[in-house]
Amino acid sequence: MKILAIADTNPQLDYPQFVAEHAIDIVMTLGDLDRSQLIGLEHVTTPKIGVYGNHCSGTYMNEFGIVNMHLNVWQWRGVSFGGFQGCVRYKENPDAIMYTQQEARELLASMPPVDVFLTHCPPRGINDEEELAHQGFDGLRTYIERTPPKLLLHGHTYPAEATMVRQFGSTRIEYVHKYKVIDIDLGEA
Repeated sequence: MKILAIADTNPQLDYPQFVAEHAIDIVMTLGDLDRSQLIGLEHVTTPKIGVYGNHCSGTYMNEFGIVNMHLNVWQWRGVSFGGFQGCVRYKENPDAIMYTQQEARELLASMPPVDVFLTHCPPRGINDEEELAHQGFDGLRTYIERTPPKLLLHGHTYPAEATMVRQFGSTRIEYVHKYKVIDIDLGEA
């Protein structure tokens, strides 16, 4: 499966052309994007799934035909996908998509196992930072320890290349900033 993952920064891509030239099977958005950064994605006919980030309006997915994966499970080609939006609440802002650690734990407690997990904010201790705004979710760490997906994709933080976590147990971790093409065998049908 060839994935185009987009997060945090405008990739400045001609989406239809890029998807065709790179034989992309599925597009995944990981948040902190706005409508203007996604123009052209509405013309892409491959499946598109995503989660919102803490700086997102929370309104663009329908316009671009993106399936919102927040606390949802979606099946495609025999592979299950799930997701979680936002980041750790670091300030009071009613317009931002943020959760306390406790809220995230409660929301993720009943999330079923999936093969691929999309999240804006990483799990605690995996490519996160001590600063509250870029801490990972404890509940997400518990989730991947309890029901490890084959692949977890995230954005939001700025891990150093030398210390970036790429594997956690049996879960492959993919950090995305701007965009990344990921080729992975998930045993899809």
